[in-house]
Amino acid sequence: MKSDILHNLDNPRQLEKLYREDASSFKKEFNQIYPGQQDKASLAFWNERLNYEAAKPSWGSKTELVIVIVFALLAGLIASIPNITGIDNEKFLFRNISFIVFPLLSAYFIWKQKLAFKQYLFPLLAFIIAAVYINLLPTNKESSSIMLAFIHLPIFLWTIFGYSFLGVNIKSSQSRIGFLRYNGDLVVISGILLLSTVLFSAITVNLFDLIGINIEIFYFQNIMIWGIAAIPIVATYLIQTNVQLINKVSPIIAKIFTPLVFINLFIYLSAMVYTKKYPYQDRNVLLLFNVLLMGVMALILFSIAEAGKATKNKFSLIVLFGLSALTLIVNAIALSAIVYRINEFGFSANRIAVLGGNLLIFINLVLVSYKLFLTSFKNGTIEEIEESIAGYLPVYAIWTGLITFLVPLLFQFK
Repeated sequence: MKSDILHNLDNPRQLEKLYREDASSFKKEFNQIYPGQQDKASLAFWNERLNYEAAKPSWGSKTELVIVIVFALLAGLIASIPNITGIDNEKFLFRNISFIVFPLLSAYFIWKQKLAFKQYLFPLLAFIIAAVYINLLPTNKESSSIMLAFIHLPIFLWTIFGYSFLGVNIKSSQSRIGFLRYNGDLVVISGILLLSTVLFSAITVNLFDLIGINIEIFYFQNIMIWGIAAIPIVATYLIQTNVQLINKVSPIIAKIFTPLVFINLFIYLSAMVYTKKYPYQDRNVLLLFNVLLMGVMALILFSIAEAGKATKNKFSLIVLFGLSALTLIVNAIALSAIVYRINEFGFSANRIAVLGGNLLIFINLVLVSYKLFLTSFKNGTIEEIEESIAGYLPVYAIWTGLITFLVPLLFQFK
């Protein structure tokens, strides 16, 4: 191998052939030859190709690590309030689970961006007012308007967190897209950390059980809850300090699942038409449709992030356009079902919330589908698709705020 490399130093095609025949031997012999041949530019390329070290995980600065540890402990402390005070755990978490996540994530990015007081005054007041409001709402499991407030509050607080994340770039479409991409990475990394935490906890509990010590209740109430509460802030820290390693994950997952979701949705719609079973009576189906719509929007965003790495990945864009078109059909069916239920049973807090949410998503999907069509078949750009998604975020913020704070008052907490 060594002599073959030496005889073909100026023959890149033959070098490539030798490398493909036995990559490990080629690398070993090349590393012995290269120190005496460093003046050759072609060999410098081969040296980088064979010996380039991928970026290693980073742990950031010591100050940042301390900040993250403090925030992680605060998250655990908030989650442990029921255990410390003795108040009802289910009642507390149902109202306050989003306060374990979003205020601390906001504080992290406010610190990281060194925002002035006037820039973080709004999110600070918003979190305080929301916390007081949601905990003062009466306990009434039969109240649809109150349940809607509980469900929409995390989405509203997420948009407030987005305001903190964007900082001085609040009007920038690219910054908003960056926020959405960060959320995709956060979901993926948090999922991995959660699975790891559950596996570690199961092993720990069972190890102690083998020697006759039952630590299950103590462990879950005093240790595991702190670990789970810390996951979002720890995941964010890993994302921020290892951007080059993590920001590729969500687009790849989206690229894999986009065609699968397209096929699945096509078969489902065909089966619906064949069986003639439409979601006009079952409101649980409508809820599932809403989850589907949000999931498709996320898939489109992260698939666009992957497609944008090429000048125009025509096939990926056409699949995305087809997926958005199918989702529009699903959304139209959902809207018709909601209108049918309103016509049959009248207005209610639930129906108003579902109708408004579906209309907003439908309009957003129309805009995204139109931009996807232009980009797939004409002269549109990836950036235009991203802007049609990013520019709509304030609309969702306003809508969830209205459902959270206004609807319970209008329906007198019923």
